[in-house]
Amino acid sequence: MKVLVVGPGGREHALALALVRDPAVSEVHAAPGNPGIASVATLHEVDPLDGAAVAALATGLGVDLVVIGPEAPLVAGVADAVRDAGVACFGPSREAARLEGSKAFAKEVMAAAGVPTAEARACTTPEEVADALDALGAPYVVKDDGLAAGKGVVVTNRREEAVAHAAACERVVVEEFLDGAEVSLFALTDGRTVYPLQPAQDFKRIHDHDEGPNTGGMGAYTPLDWAPADLVDDVLDTVLQPTVDEMARRGTPFAGLLYAGLALTGRGVRVVEFNARFGDPETQPLLALLDSPLGGLLHAAATGTLASVEPPRFRDGAAVAVVMASAGYPESSSKGDVIVGTDAVSERPDVDVVHAGTALDGDALVTAGGRVLAVTATGADLAAAREAAYAGVGGISFPGAQWRTDIAAAR
Repeated sequence: MKVLVVGPGGREHALALALVRDPAVSEVHAAPGNPGIASVATLHEVDPLDGAAVAALATGLGVDLVVIGPEAPLVAGVADAVRDAGVACFGPSREAARLEGSKAFAKEVMAAAGVPTAEARACTTPEEVADALDALGAPYVVKDDGLAAGKGVVVTNRREEAVAHAAACERVVVEEFLDGAEVSLFALTDGRTVYPLQPAQDFKRIHDHDEGPNTGGMGAYTPLDWAPADLVDDVLDTVLQPTVDEMARRGTPFAGLLYAGLALTGRGVRVVEFNARFGDPETQPLLALLDSPLGGLLHAAATGTLASVEPPRFRDGAAVAVVMASAGYPESSSKGDVIVGTDAVSERPDVDVVHAGTALDGDALVTAGGRVLAVTATGADLAAAREAAYAGVGGISFPGAQWRTDIAAAR
């Protein structure tokens, strides 16, 4: 099987690493990729948002499967263009990707499917925002209705901050605050069959102890030994399958990766958000532990035959990913800082250095974005995986590097 991975970041590097480890995958290509992906795939300078260009590359290469990583190409309809060209594509259509592209639409689907979620109001005017804040109370949760790279949410006790965030967005969803631990649960689906992966947890805030502004994610780990034993079955029955069934009922079946961000509240599981693609950085530890061939699973989901392959299996042990970010992130990012140590750390058998925001300046690897790298390690247990991940972080340096020290720390 020849596979084309679309996207430039850490999630795509993790996907490429898992695909090259699949004996059934003979070639991996990436567009546009990054310097890390270049070590395991052939890169092509194609705009991932240009559906016609991606489709032309896929047909020109004769690939059997296109895997779209980021949300923006999905919302832009790139998967539709690839399928129209006769190539199997893992990733939902433009209409189905609205589950991530519009939080108001996702709330509408959840209401129709009976999926438990936070009470919410969609707002377009200051008056609507004020009424919603009054009705739902503090802590205030205000979400940009559109795509915001994981940083469009404000959770605050300060009303003026909530109002200011809403004013900076064209449309927002104001929600009730959900207490309890947050969990990420991904599921592969072909629009009918749904195969959940094992739960993971990511860390959104920039600083230790969940302080500071939201980021795209500063680290993640799996499995969650503290989560309820029936969590996956419960979420499959009450969230994932009903959502997939409702999308099919609407005539816009969702085929690809359905990501449910969940809050384990005192009233039970509630959906915080849906995403329409593999999450970053949770994908890194999840795929590091995946024991099933990834290519076969993604191809089956893309071709409507998921029920014909075995559900995904995971190895025993644990995996931890720690993100190293550039100076100034998340408000800005420092570019062009030389990165040292990645080659030596990558040689460790239990560690992957997953590139997210990197570039080459001549022969030097340099920073090229906010989240630069994710050091992902596996171990016999969470403590061992965590120790290996942080040992890897300690072997890499660049000016202004910042990372959290409490990823996967004891609860």
